[in-house]
Amino acid sequence: MSIEVNNESGYQVDEAEFAALAQFVLDQMHVHPQTDLSVMLVGTDVMTDLHVKWMDEPGPTDVLSFPMDELRPGRAGEVTPPGLLGDVVLCPEVAAQQAVAAGHSTVEELLLLTTHGILHLLGFDHAEPEEEKEMFALQRRLLLTFLAGRAS
Repeated sequence: MSIEVNNESGYQVDEAEFAALAQFVLDQMHVHPQTDLSVMLVGTDVMTDLHVKWMDEPGPTDVLSFPMDELRPGRAGEVTPPGLLGDVVLCPEVAAQQAVAAGHSTVEELLLLTTHGILHLLGFDHAEPEEEKEMFALQRRLLLTFLAGRAS
C-alpha cells in the first residue's frame, strides 16, 4: 500500500502517525494492499481555493476528499481490487478551531478528519440521517481503536 502524506501547511505534525492511521483504516476496511492514497495538509488559502472550486462554497473547510477509482470497502477474507483511492486534503487551521470547540487536541481533530476523509473516499456519506449514523459510528470506532492501539 502506498500512503503518501504531504504537509504543505506549515503546521507541525507527525506524518508517520497519519500514514499509520490511514494504513489502519484501510486494513480494517479490507482495502487491497496495493491501493494508493494521498493525504495532504494545506493552509487556509489553498483550502479556500479548493472549497470554492470543487464545492462552490466560500472560505476554507476542514477536510475535502477527492476519490479516484471509486473503490469500496471489502469484507473479511475478501479485499477490494487494487487501485488509486484518491486524496484527502486537511486544513490544520480550521481543524484547530474545531478542536477547541470539541475539547480535544488539534492532532486528534486532524486524525478524526483523516478517518472521515478516507471513509468518504470509500463511498460513505452523511447526507441522510441513517447514513450519518452509520458513517459517524464507523469513524468513531476506527479512530478509537487506532488511538487505543497507539497508547499501548
